Amino acid sequence: MLKRNKERALIVRTQQGDLKALGELYQQYRELVFRTALAATNDAHAAEDILQACFIRLYRYAGSIDAERPLRPWLYRVTLNLVYDWSAQRRWPQPLDEILEWFQGFVAAFPAPDHQVEEKETIQLVHQVIDELSPAQQKVVVLFYLEDISVEEISEILAVPSGTVKSRLYYARKRLRKALLRQQRPVPEVSYEFT
Repeated sequence: MLKRNKERALIVRTQQGDLKALGELYQQYRELVFRTALAATNDAHAAEDILQACFIRLYRYAGSIDAERPLRPWLYRVTLNLVYDWSAQRRWPQPLDEILEWFQGFVAAFPAPDHQVEEKETIQLVHQVIDELSPAQQKVVVLFYLEDISVEEISEILAVPSGTVKSRLYYARKRLRKALLRQQRPVPEVSYEFT
């Protein structure tokens, strides 16, 4: 990540219309934005479009960005809003494949080859439950489990209290656990620590 003083200077230069400064910000943060968009959409083309749209918005709305604050939360917020817009335009949202890292216990739960069918069914169930989560819950799940962002940072990114972030994470996990228990599937251990 950029050092704070350099980032501040690049934001100010971008606010003044300097495309080279925008390009430097793009080079520094493109992977972060792309990775977040890809995790949320599971579609590389959509993630690329969201990446481009995010930096167009950065240039267009540079004047409203507070150069004294870190840019990273602003980029996450814009990226997730663009993902939400993309999801709303699709008839069937894509599953969040990468979210399965959140449930690392699945691979260990089915080590034998004869359990591959059962494993596939469990993974499909997890996808189905994640797809059924509200966009607000999907956002916190992506940020917390895939981007490894703290509850406090997510709170700042989404402009909601940290208690709301914790609640959304809790109910997302509870919904998945309930679905797995209904199907009599092993429930992986999921970290409940938020600090």
